[in-house]
Amino acid sequence: MEDVKQSNTGSLHLVVFPWLAMGHLIPFFHLSKLIAQKGHKVSFISTPRNLHRLPKLPPRSPLSSLITLVPLPLPRVENLPDDAESSNDLPYSKQQLLKRAFDLLELPLAAFLESSSPDWVVYDYASHWLPPLAAKLGIPRAYFCCFSAACMAFLGPPSLLIDGHDARTKTEDFTVVPPWIPFKTDMAFRYHEVAKYVHDNVYGTPDTVRFGVAVRDSDVVLMRSSDEFEIEWFELLRELYGRNKPVLPVGFLPPPVDEEPTRVKDWLDKQQVNLVVYVALGTEATLSQQELTELALGLELSGLPFFWVLRDPPESTQSVSEMLPEGFVERVKDRGMVHFGWAPQVWILSHDSVGGFLTHCGWNSMIEGLGFGRVLILFPMLNDQGLNARLANNKGLGVEVPRNELDGSFTRDSVAECVRSAMVDDSGEMVRKRVMEMKSTFGDRNRNGRLENEFISFLEENMPKRLA
Repeated sequence: MEDVKQSNTGSLHLVVFPWLAMGHLIPFFHLSKLIAQKGHKVSFISTPRNLHRLPKLPPRSPLSSLITLVPLPLPRVENLPDDAESSNDLPYSKQQLLKRAFDLLELPLAAFLESSSPDWVVYDYASHWLPPLAAKLGIPRAYFCCFSAACMAFLGPPSLLIDGHDARTKTEDFTVVPPWIPFKTDMAFRYHEVAKYVHDNVYGTPDTVRFGVAVRDSDVVLMRSSDEFEIEWFELLRELYGRNKPVLPVGFLPPPVDEEPTRVKDWLDKQQVNLVVYVALGTEATLSQQELTELALGLELSGLPFFWVLRDPPESTQSVSEMLPEGFVERVKDRGMVHFGWAPQVWILSHDSVGGFLTHCGWNSMIEGLGFGRVLILFPMLNDQGLNARLANNKGLGVEVPRNELDGSFTRDSVAECVRSAMVDDSGEMVRKRVMEMKSTFGDRNRNGRLENEFISFLEENMPKRLA
């Protein structure tokens, strides 16, 4: 049971409003729990279906009286499916429709803010309209960033993003290190990481502007990272954002381990310690038929046990099970489990038999894997994932699957080689050692507690004058 400690400065009321993606909803919920543990009240606002997806607080938990889930029905827009309330409910090509509906939450959220008069609003990058709204109401604003400091530094200063002065307009422009990064690094996208998922902005405000406004109009930027891990990137961010803009690491918010699932546990319990590769590629990107085939056959060729989570692509007419190579599941059944649908990722990563994590390099997933000391096998697909892969590789925490720079293609042999290097071969020994050295940085609650306490103290000390 969580301990609740009463704040020395009086109880605050915070409104927390994440973007409609599980990789944002979950960290925002973890952040809300930390705030509530200090005796502050949280109104966590999202759509009804997304609130239902959040981890459940135990009925007798003291946090249940401090965290209130506030549902705001998602407005309907043309061509957006009625049951789509999260990015994992849609193919990537329809994400802009979800942002269009999300932006229509401005009026109901404004009404809630006016009626509840919170002491802080904690928001995400997508709600570019929220900071000026909160400022008008006199509510302090905290931008909680679910991306790495390196990723945000690559984007650049807010003025560049907002005013349209960014000279990067073509795919090739994002494959080189931007000029404002003063030290030697390969922090840039591969061509296929950008080109494959570039879509015309069919509605409204570009993401670059959303990011810029989120930073510029905040009173503080909270980063889900640590200055110990990304010291050079935090120093650069503070230069890019201006020395008057507080940029505070909140730590990695290590997640609690889920309740153990019987079927999954039974299979993992039979495997050798540190030898299973956990394979999960997130909820937004989808593999083509060729990519799925090469990945499957690569796992088979590696000769190592694996647990692979697969889900049917949204709006697809073909199930992912039908896309697997003929006879694959039968051939690997003695050492590989293919799991269709949702799986308890945190619990699986915590199991002693798991040694590696073949991941799409979402920041949330990487943090979870590293927090349990799992070697990363890097397979970035979209959004910030390519930059996260560069960061992990530069820090010696993973092995990246080599891919064609232009089209992203790869071979089964390269998959098998990377898996074996990360897990058992001598070539990956230094990576495995480095991951274990960093395990406590990502996963130790006491070590992360210092940063957690510092950012909550900032919120308490910068509360509105009416409560001071």
